[in-house]
Amino acid sequence: MKNYKMYIGGEWVESLSGESFETKNPFTGEAWATLPRGNADDANRAVAAAQRAFEDGEWASMTASQRGQLLRRLGDLIADNVDVLAKTEVADNGKLLAEMRGQVNYLPQYFYYFGGLADKVEGGVLPIDKKDTFTFTRYEPLGVCVAITAWNSPLLLAVNKLAPGLAAGNTFVLKPSEFTSASALEFAKLVEKAGFPAGVVNVVTGFGLEVGEPLVNHPDVQKIAFTGSEMGGQKIYEAAARNLKKVTLELGGKSPNIVFDDANLDNAVKGVVGGIMAATGQTCVAGSRLLVQESIHDEFVDKLLAFASTAKMGDPMLSTTQVGPVTTPQQYQKILDYIAIAKDEGAICRLGGKASTAPECGNGLFVEPTIFTGVHNKMRIAQEEVFGPVLSIIPFKDEADAIRIANDSLYGLAAGVWTQSMRRGLLMSEKLQAGMVWVNMYRAVSYMAPFGGYKRSGVGHENGQDAIYAYLKTKSVWFSTALHTPDPFVLG
Repeated sequence: MKNYKMYIGGEWVESLSGESFETKNPFTGEAWATLPRGNADDANRAVAAAQRAFEDGEWASMTASQRGQLLRRLGDLIADNVDVLAKTEVADNGKLLAEMRGQVNYLPQYFYYFGGLADKVEGGVLPIDKKDTFTFTRYEPLGVCVAITAWNSPLLLAVNKLAPGLAAGNTFVLKPSEFTSASALEFAKLVEKAGFPAGVVNVVTGFGLEVGEPLVNHPDVQKIAFTGSEMGGQKIYEAAARNLKKVTLELGGKSPNIVFDDANLDNAVKGVVGGIMAATGQTCVAGSRLLVQESIHDEFVDKLLAFASTAKMGDPMLSTTQVGPVTTPQQYQKILDYIAIAKDEGAICRLGGKASTAPECGNGLFVEPTIFTGVHNKMRIAQEEVFGPVLSIIPFKDEADAIRIANDSLYGLAAGVWTQSMRRGLLMSEKLQAGMVWVNMYRAVSYMAPFGGYKRSGVGHENGQDAIYAYLKTKSVWFSTALHTPDPFVLG
């Protein structure tokens, strides 16, 4: 058993209560580490440490260029510790080691990008309509920010928030999911090694009501950046509104993956399977609604079933494994419940449809890759986020029908389009109500490209140049160059 401590104010500490909790490996089902069970007192001391670092001391006096150097140094340290970070994530969330290595290998680029952007934020001189006046704008950091992350991609989700926020000059309290907190603490070791001043980055572990809620409601917190469920995001949005805090919310999705009859079907099959089976379907952009044009429906479904049935489940640490376990017992049961709902609704299960008891799955929380046909868009399986390897196939007639079905959703995070027509690809990218549209590809992300959704999929965007402005406030500065101040009692 590995015993972790929280990172607050530059020190490694236990929870003030002395309580802890275990984290379990989703593949073995066994506890492998203990973590401090923080509470409101721990949340308060973390915010206090972040506030001190923001107001006074080394971080507060750093130039933007110096902040950028620190971020780039942190990126180098992540690159040197990919294996430790990736294996920690696999132990916590059960994702494939190959995927986690690839994901962690990419994280340094976020710190290089935003580290380079730190001293490129420029105000401007305004051609103001007042005589004898010099007016300009400047951008200033918000202050203490709270980052709350989900369990499916813990480090990536944290870095999406910390890289631009630190580049802008803010300080942070990071509250990772109670299911996947270990990698955040391994990351904090690198923050410390990089030389970030005490209190700039703090990590508090624990449960939502005990730590997350006090952080969200703390009067010194200026912004909350959250990735997680729609319900959790709604609660945070309501609390933030009461205290007039800024928010960025990256929530759920029910993304359509649309295949037209002129698509390269072999490529589309691979894109569809990757869009729903990668990460065991536990990703907000999962292409969980497959829309297939009627003229190729049967042919495409046959190809899809043949390919998807070859997926190999098992130990996520093995390079031969293609589908890993579900991360949490709660999510495992939720997926099985939705499979039962789909069957009750009349959907036809063509593949999978149950928990796996195969020997290679050991004691893990495995659900077989599952594909349903006979689905219409009003079914719960087509409208509600499952967050697992469950695909619903819906036929459509033409472009207008595909757009109607795709947009008939409370969510609008992502969409995929498979076609060899440039005209059709551009039309669909315009008409689809989604924050991201991929044409002849799926599930691509970059630190350079904005990530965020429409409708109930969230508020605001992460990544891209504009992300740094989500952590800044604008100030207008006015100078009078007049030799004499006018008499305030004489108008005109």
